[in-house]
Amino acid sequence: MDGVDVEFEKLIQLQELDNSIRQLSVELSDIPRLIDQVEKKIKADSDLVLKAKEKLSQNQKKRRDLEAEVKDLKALVSKFKRQLNEVKTNKEYTSLLKEIQDTQAKIDSLEEEIIKELLVADEIEEEIRTATMKQKNEEEHLKQEIAALNQRKKELEEQKSQLAKQKEELIPTIPKAQLQLYLNIAKKRGGIALSKVVDEFCSMCQLRIRPQMLNEIRDRSKIHLCESCGRILYFESSSQESAEEAEDSSR
Repeated sequence: MDGVDVEFEKLIQLQELDNSIRQLSVELSDIPRLIDQVEKKIKADSDLVLKAKEKLSQNQKKRRDLEAEVKDLKALVSKFKRQLNEVKTNKEYTSLLKEIQDTQAKIDSLEEEIIKELLVADEIEEEIRTATMKQKNEEEHLKQEIAALNQRKKELEEQKSQLAKQKEELIPTIPKAQLQLYLNIAKKRGGIALSKVVDEFCSMCQLRIRPQMLNEIRDRSKIHLCESCGRILYFESSSQESAEEAEDSSR
C-alpha cells in the first residue's frame, strides 16, 4: 500500500454503511416473527369464539338426543296405558303399572337433565358473546399492528436500498488493496473491520496502543492493525476532534 493514500474517511464511511445495513437487516428479519405473533393472537381470539360455538353445538345435539329419547319413552308410556285396558289378570295389570312408573321415572330424570343442559346453554351463549366482543375489540387493533409492521418493513427496505446504493457508489472509490483488507478483516471480525482509538486504547478490544504507533495512527499515513484484534486502527479526523473538544470546553 506504499505510495497510495490511505482512504480512512472512506473506509470509516464504508463501515458505517455496513453497520447501518446490518442493523436494518436484523430488524427486517424480525418483522415476520412479529407479524406471526400478532396473527396468532388474532387466530387465538377467533378460536375462542369457534370453540364456544362448538360447545353450544354439542350442547344442542345432546338436548336433541335427550328430547328424542323422552319422546320415545312418552310414546311407550302411552302404549302401556292403552294395554292396561286390555289385560285380563291382576298380575299383568301390576306389571304394566310397574313399567309405566319405571318409564316415567326415566322421563323425569331425562327432563331434569334437559333443564341442566338448557342452563349450560345459557352459560355457553354468554361465553360466545364475551369471546365475540373480545375478538371484535382486539381484531381491529391487531390488524392495525400488522399494517404498522408492514409499513415499517417497507420503510426499512427503502432505507436499506438507499444505503446499499451509497455503498455501491463508494466502493469503487476505495483503493482495491485497502478495500480487500477491509473485507477480509470484516469477514473475520463480525463485520467490524475498523476500531477507533480512544484514550490510547483500541475501542474494540481495549488493548493499549504503543506510543510510537499512536503517532503514526494519528498521522494517517499508513494502516496499522490492532496487535490484539487485528482491526484497522484510526483516530477521529481533526475536524471531528476539534468539534468534540469545543463541545467539552463548553460544558
